[in-house]
Amino acid sequence: MPQVQEDTRSQMAMMGVQGQQQGRLFYLGVDINKRVRKDHPLRRVKEVIDFDFAYSEVKDCYGGNGNVSVPPPVIFKLMLLLIFYNVRSERELMSTLPERIDWLWFLGYDLDFQIPNHSVLSKARKKWGAEVFESFFERIVMQCIEAGLLDGRKIFIDSSLVDANASNNSVIDSKKLKHQLHKRYKTLEARLEEKSESVDPSRGYVKKNGRYISSTDPDAAIVNRGKAKLSYQVHRAVDGQKEIITATDVTPGDVNEAHLMLPLLKKHHETTGIKAEAVVADSKYGTIDNFLACHDVGIRAHIPDLRETAAKRTEKSGIFSEHRFEYDPKTDTYRCPGGNVLKPKSLHMDRQSRDYAAPKKTCAACQLRHQCTKNKSGRTIKRHLRQEDLDRMREASRSALAKQDIKTRQHLMERSFARSVRYGFDQARWRGLWRMRIQEYLVCAIQNIQVLIKHVFKPKRGIVTQPLATGTVSMASILSMVAAVGDFLHSLIKLNYVVNEA
Repeated sequence: MPQVQEDTRSQMAMMGVQGQQQGRLFYLGVDINKRVRKDHPLRRVKEVIDFDFAYSEVKDCYGGNGNVSVPPPVIFKLMLLLIFYNVRSERELMSTLPERIDWLWFLGYDLDFQIPNHSVLSKARKKWGAEVFESFFERIVMQCIEAGLLDGRKIFIDSSLVDANASNNSVIDSKKLKHQLHKRYKTLEARLEEKSESVDPSRGYVKKNGRYISSTDPDAAIVNRGKAKLSYQVHRAVDGQKEIITATDVTPGDVNEAHLMLPLLKKHHETTGIKAEAVVADSKYGTIDNFLACHDVGIRAHIPDLRETAAKRTEKSGIFSEHRFEYDPKTDTYRCPGGNVLKPKSLHMDRQSRDYAAPKKTCAACQLRHQCTKNKSGRTIKRHLRQEDLDRMREASRSALAKQDIKTRQHLMERSFARSVRYGFDQARWRGLWRMRIQEYLVCAIQNIQVLIKHVFKPKRGIVTQPLATGTVSMASILSMVAAVGDFLHSLIKLNYVVNEA
């Protein structure tokens, strides 16, 4: 029995036992840099991105008096950590910071460095504005261009809704509000005479979202797509080569996305210096104004025609679409499916179109009237004053290349927005349109940085592990290398033969 216990003790002697933890007053020789692995994402971000640009970017936002601020590059890095790791709040970011050695290293902090108060981020946003973060996003785009990750000639455009940081319970009826304000006008007028604090014009009840607005976030808009929600709308232009986001904008959720196509193309050109040759979007962007605008600037519009979508709905309802009416350029008339002639009737300069119609009696006597119109005045066809240019653009949008691009756009843009979700894209962090733009600039910058890092740190494959000497390799050198490889293979075959013979 004693022999068994002695054997057991000898076996356990090699097992480590953790002692009671004791706090240290000093940590000597601790290098945080060694605690962060070489392939850590933040290490790669730090190697690729120079955050010192922030000094010159925000120098006009600071005065000569008061307390010394947190260095602007550190604020940028804190904002990047907030979005990159999708931390719920700035307060949580600062409370988690002492526990994360990789975050401390990224910020240039030591283990015992004083962590800033969470309010420095909100103060910096208010002091800097959205323009500084837009500049940061544009700098990343330029780095992607320098790395050869962007072609810039074919741009894909789409939009997506983002839930506002406000409850539906905050929505009020602006008409009822006006009634109450009018009723209490005298009381409010008397209060205006009193001394009061300055009022921020961005707060309060501002009519921006139609009749129903949010008292919490007036810039957000009610959008009825399934369930009514307060939303913003994010609009993006993405390059087709490596899916780099070249332009972005944020609007209230009820804004027509078709109106943002030209501004996005303009931003793309200003940021990259490259003029787009083709724009790819879905049918929501296939408006007359967009087709003609692309025609005027020489851009191919690979966009489904919105009119064709409307025509399909018309045909399903049992009514002839405009495609059934044939235009005769010689007589400037239309011929309906019933064989009647529609002549020019009225000109509308405001919408740049002309109406064509048959005489009221002729239309009433037509046997196909029930398939043509339900209007008592008869059927009217509208023709744009630049219909020839419009027809050429629409015809080009039906080409095989355009159809392939439209098919590619669906998956490409879905990927762009889906990747953003991991950074909290689908929920607004802050309130107000300008703050929402800051969030979008940071999300887009991070997505582009991820593509840039993947390219810069792409693993090299191949047999050669040492770089070749500089200079031009001659054909004789190549033939010599091939001959050497051949001799080596011949020796292996001969050795194998000798072994088998033995």
